[in-house]
Amino acid sequence: MSDTPRQAPRKPVHLAVYDTYADWETGHTTAHLTRRGHRVRTVAFAAEEPVTTMGGVRIRPDLALAGLRPEDSSLLILTGAALWDTGDTLAPFAAKAREFLAAGVPVAAICGATAGLAREGLLDGRRHTSAAAEYLAAQPGYGGGPEYVEADAVTDGDLITAGPTEPVAFAREVFARLDVYEPVVLDAWYRLFHDSDATAYPVLAAATDPGDG
Repeated sequence: MSDTPRQAPRKPVHLAVYDTYADWETGHTTAHLTRRGHRVRTVAFAAEEPVTTMGGVRIRPDLALAGLRPEDSSLLILTGAALWDTGDTLAPFAAKAREFLAAGVPVAAICGATAGLAREGLLDGRRHTSAAAEYLAAQPGYGGGPEYVEADAVTDGDLITAGPTEPVAFAREVFARLDVYEPVVLDAWYRLFHDSDATAYPVLAAATDPGDG
């Protein structure tokens, strides 16, 4: 019998889903996390009560938001949605992000989800980005203006943020935070999917499983 200790299974990545969720913003992230052996579980207000994305796709969630604990997760992903800009319906997801950050578990927010974090005060004192500085400045309770960065995506400790047009840069930051790829492979992945740089493909293909690209 081998004395080699078993590697502990990875904790799942949790993807927040809600009505009007912007389908395209996390496709690269979740697809390549799954291909690299991470489990992605969806979390909504109510478990097994379908939500409808902005693209009209119905998703049956895996678990309810109230039952999600930071210690059971490796990352919480908050996507954009029209509901972030029409009131406080999604505020409980921003409050859950506060729990995650307080526990030292990463949170990745893109597009309108950054506005929800702004209203929760979670961008104050952390470097971040979004659709535009003016978009966040209009959010009540936001005091993070001095930390706003004009960039495709930004990581500050356990917080990842990106604007609505940067799903590939968003995925890159998530992959870096979770050590999904070695740095040289991650660079190749980004050059291939963001820049359509064909010279990056052999690097990625040589370092990943067949079909992973």
